Amino acid sequence: MENFFTDNKDIQLLFDNADLKEIVDLKEGDYSEASTYDYAFIDADDAKEGYREVLALIGEIAAQQIAPFAPDVDEKGSVFDTGKVSYAEGLEKDMEILRRSNLMGFTLPRQYGGLNFPTFVYTIAIEIVSQADASLMNLFGLQDIGDTICEFADEELKAKYLPLFSSGKVTGAMALTEPDAGSDLQAVQLKATLDPSDNMWYLNGVKRFITNGCGDVLLVLARSEPGTKDGRGLSMFVCEKDESLVVRRIENKLGIHGSPTCELQFNDTRAYLVGKRKMGLIRYVMSLMNGARLGIAAQALGIAQAAYLEGLDYAKAREQFGQAIIEFPLVYSMLVDSRVSIEAARLLAYETSKVVDLKKGYEHLLHNTEAPTKELREKAKHYSSLAAMLTPMAKYLSTEYANDVTYKSLQVHGGTGYMKDFNVERHCRDARITNIYEGTTQLQYVAAIGGVVTKVIEPTLDRMESDHKEAFQKPYLKELKEKRELLNKAIDFVRDKNDHEYQSYYQDRLVDMAAKLYTAHLFLRYAAFSNEKKKTMDIFFEREFPQWDKNYQSVISGKSRVIEDSSSLLDLS
Repeated sequence: MENFFTDNKDIQLLFDNADLKEIVDLKEGDYSEASTYDYAFIDADDAKEGYREVLALIGEIAAQQIAPFAPDVDEKGSVFDTGKVSYAEGLEKDMEILRRSNLMGFTLPRQYGGLNFPTFVYTIAIEIVSQADASLMNLFGLQDIGDTICEFADEELKAKYLPLFSSGKVTGAMALTEPDAGSDLQAVQLKATLDPSDNMWYLNGVKRFITNGCGDVLLVLARSEPGTKDGRGLSMFVCEKDESLVVRRIENKLGIHGSPTCELQFNDTRAYLVGKRKMGLIRYVMSLMNGARLGIAAQALGIAQAAYLEGLDYAKAREQFGQAIIEFPLVYSMLVDSRVSIEAARLLAYETSKVVDLKKGYEHLLHNTEAPTKELREKAKHYSSLAAMLTPMAKYLSTEYANDVTYKSLQVHGGTGYMKDFNVERHCRDARITNIYEGTTQLQYVAAIGGVVTKVIEPTLDRMESDHKEAFQKPYLKELKEKRELLNKAIDFVRDKNDHEYQSYYQDRLVDMAAKLYTAHLFLRYAAFSNEKKKTMDIFFEREFPQWDKNYQSVISGKSRVIEDSSSLLDLS
């Protein structure tokens, strides 16, 4: 029987050889919950086996019960009628299967009915669900809303909402975007007013492009401080769907048809403040967005994996000129290229999720230790900075690669792939949103560049270089050390130039260089466990490093004239 977890050799390789002890120890503390919950773990090895069992369950459900519904979900989509949104029948069935399987509280603490799993395992689960149906991920993956409530809300709100998320009795939405506030969330105008008579907040205004905006519980970014115009006047609120919260329309979209994207009107909607006033954008949304971005990276991986397999199967079956088209170099080279891209993106996304787990673990330990040591403070700071840089890198790399992989798979199919008879055209449409929502690729460069130019990655590269001890790794390591020196020279060049416009123009190249260097090290690590991984690594090096060198030369060229010419061509002066 097909299983999207156990059948995927690359996921198996990364999971089997992932050292999770530090992450599990931080997540489980002293493992004392094993005496209270029969599904809690007694040690790190027990936890890893538990993770494996749940992922195998999700893999089976995704392959055998969710994937078959996906074409019908896409065709029927969500329906909007007189203010009410209805999911496609297949999507309703999918959600019920996930609820019955107790898979809707993935990362939430056990005291609220959750599984208390790390982000690393959740990322794998999101990829698997997305491979089956990308639109379902936009419901399954919104568990991040529960995480945000868990991390920042008071105990009363946690007790009220988290069991509902864990049981799957409610679905959620994060209501951030407005008609005049897309990526620029500082421009949010939806108003939050505190009524002293009942000490309740009331929300008024419009939100747009809200994924699953018809959800039962919404996290809402709103302006709580009258007269303010920037992010310091924004707070985070949680509210429930009722008659005061009107869905005005759902969008007619290119893809992800099963997931409704809503325009919402808040009319004195009762809400609770999450955390502290004025911290909504500065702290809470950034945490929520980073979780969502990692989720989209995993969603893109799932779409790419599905498209790649469609192309591979078609190329093996389709015959032209007396042979299967997979025998043609110009065809099999596209498929090999796609596999390398998927494996590269998966390495970065999974490793980023582990860094996020370490960040959360050490920050939790820091905040709950009376006299934290200097070492604890430094670890919390390091992993926080590293996660802030790697998360947008993982998002842009996975989503850009996913678009390329789906394009190549459709090309392998030829004209038949353009027809709705084949799944690949759906994967192409679904992939296209991934490098747009939760921040476009261009915004991911902006989010990552600070960590790149401050060389946040240096201690990590030191450790990775010392870990490469196998004989076959030595010549590769020499090349990677040379690339690291060039990256640092490029960073120093840009910093010494002290020209904001110059750095902004070339930041995509700098971020890409750092991301590809880090990913190359990950390839080298896992190549020690697999000869196939060594082969994909060789192709990755051969494919990426010539462009890497071009990016380096471009960054250190000092050619401000290119910027001036670009500006004049578009009449930007």
